[in-house]
Amino acid sequence: MAQELSGMKVAIIATQDFEESELTEPKKALESAGAKTVVISQKPGKIQAVRHDEKTIQVDVEMTFDQVQASEFDAVQIPGGALNADTLRVVPEAQEFVREMDRNGKPIAVICHGPWLLVSAGLVRGRKMTSYHTIQDDIRNAGAQWQDAECVRDKNWVSSRQPSDLPAFNREMIRLFSEQRGREKRVA
Repeated sequence: MAQELSGMKVAIIATQDFEESELTEPKKALESAGAKTVVISQKPGKIQAVRHDEKTIQVDVEMTFDQVQASEFDAVQIPGGALNADTLRVVPEAQEFVREMDRNGKPIAVICHGPWLLVSAGLVRGRKMTSYHTIQDDIRNAGAQWQDAECVRDKNWVSSRQPSDLPAFNREMIRLFSEQRGREKRVA
């Protein structure tokens, strides 16, 4: 794969019981495209991955919210996992992180239950997006146009439904982040 994201720094926001493939596969795709990824959570140490409801691997937390500022990052990726997303959505620092990223037009890639954070941060009204089908009412009730599609692009966001959509999600995430990279280079 080409190094179209060379020099780009991407935050991956997750906590306990994230869906394994929704963090590890996008992380691998981003790094293969040349991006530097940083796993961010509320507490230092390791966070537990799951495959639906079964515990799998643990991933190192590289930085905590109190150690970072959104301005240090070029993009953010938010994996799902119902327990991960339900916990993360009420973390004020996570909400402010995604608000700042969005205010600055930086790309946001979110999958499965991950959009709950965007809902709780008050960002989805008027947006087009997808998610895991069980939270579509939450997305709609927050004012977004929910679509049952493997990937939905809307301005600086790309969203996807579930692990089976990861090939399309990773492709669209790389494309979105690469477009952002191209805009930054033209401005510089």
